Amino acid sequence: MAKKLQIGQRQASRICQMSAADRLAFIAEGLPIIHASAKGFWSASLELNAMPREAEVLEGFAKEEAAKILILLDVVRCPEKRVAGKLSMLIGRFYGHLERLIYAQLAEWWSEDIARLRKAVEPLRTTHDLEGSMGEFIVPNSTLYRREGKLYADVEAYEDGTLLWNAPAGHQNPFGRRMPAVVAVIEAMAACGMFTLAGLQASSQVWGELEFKERESLWDAERLTRELLERLIAEGLPKESATQDHVDTLYRHWPLPMYNVDLSPVPVSLDALKAEQDRLYWAEVGDP
Repeated sequence: MAKKLQIGQRQASRICQMSAADRLAFIAEGLPIIHASAKGFWSASLELNAMPREAEVLEGFAKEEAAKILILLDVVRCPEKRVAGKLSMLIGRFYGHLERLIYAQLAEWWSEDIARLRKAVEPLRTTHDLEGSMGEFIVPNSTLYRREGKLYADVEAYEDGTLLWNAPAGHQNPFGRRMPAVVAVIEAMAACGMFTLAGLQASSQVWGELEFKERESLWDAERLTRELLERLIAEGLPKESATQDHVDTLYRHWPLPMYNVDLSPVPVSLDALKAEQDRLYWAEVGDP
């Protein structure tokens, strides 16, 4: 059988075959490209105030592109003695819509330690969820369902087999729109000089001191972030445009490393979903 040609896009898995030095240099080459892509989608979304659905779609693309950077930074942050066993899984997340959206969501949240972070992501991993004011609709994973619902006009079905058309729609925010936290994080990283090879080498060496497995916490992350920033400054890597706001964004919104956190889908049975529907219904109307 002829060997399949590895050409075209979707070749990130080949990063796993690189030496540590080559991998770091290759990631450093790509981060500014991904950053520009995310920034372009976000800037374009701001031009579409009269078209909320299209604006939300572009914002979603910006978040997913930005999340790719956080995934690659988890490759960089993973201790050298552990990264070989984590690399294939982490690079696999680069192409996963759900994994990218989980990274983006976690930039909006605080998790005190890795154990609590695992609990926080569990509801985001379920294969099916309940939607509606009383959970009256069973839908595929709600994170992906909302993504797809904005993107595509399509035929969908309720659990009873009823078919209907999905009409993509967006929502006007009366309070205006703000930059998503995940996009703000990569803006801060770029400003602080992290997307250079020297910046990645510093990130790898500083964060590689500690493996985040269970009880490693925000305080550990803050210490390492402070050490990294001090080193970036000592090496003259931050841009002139870097501000205290960029520093604060890294402290507040860069999620804890997730190389030891499972993001694979969690199957949910129809019986479990129907039982939860019953519980929500009686909680709303009162026990019989």
